[in-house]
Amino acid sequence: MKKRETYSIEIAGLHRELELFEVKPGLRIAILNILGDTQLVQACATALAEKLSGLDFDVLVTAEAKSIPIAYALSAATGKPYVVLRKSNKPYMGDALQSETFSITTGEPQTLFLDEKDRALIKSKKVVIIDDVISTGSTLQGMHIILEKAGASVVAEAAILTEGERAEWSDIISLGHIPVFVD
Repeated sequence: MKKRETYSIEIAGLHRELELFEVKPGLRIAILNILGDTQLVQACATALAEKLSGLDFDVLVTAEAKSIPIAYALSAATGKPYVVLRKSNKPYMGDALQSETFSITTGEPQTLFLDEKDRALIKSKKVVIIDDVISTGSTLQGMHIILEKAGASVVAEAAILTEGERAEWSDIISLGHIPVFVD
């Protein structure tokens, strides 16, 4: 197996080498995969909880799947419940709300679903959207649409990292930023 080029970064006091992957011709991104990296997830949850400590919110909301560990750990650190927007609809989800999104890592459209049981948990609540990496903003947009339909109020957006050159990422509560790599 060929050794990939990496991007070095410090996140929440921990060093990681993020492998670069081509997502379309001439465009590579550094992949943060927190699945299985308990040390990093715990450190990031502690750091994000500190950044959220002065914020008045009721529920954390994330999208399936790579950001579930940080949502869980942040929920444990803050004592706030979390909700996962799913990427497929199951019969047990009842009258689920849905929204379309486009992920840079999958390169294709996806649909997010809010389970009927979670609608009651977030209705009229103040929520914080949490993600592992915010890149194009498409997932955020899809999450905002569902949360608005459900009657929730988004009070903040948080991520381990932001990515790319978008100026509005300065409003995101994050632990760092990574560039995109244009060949």
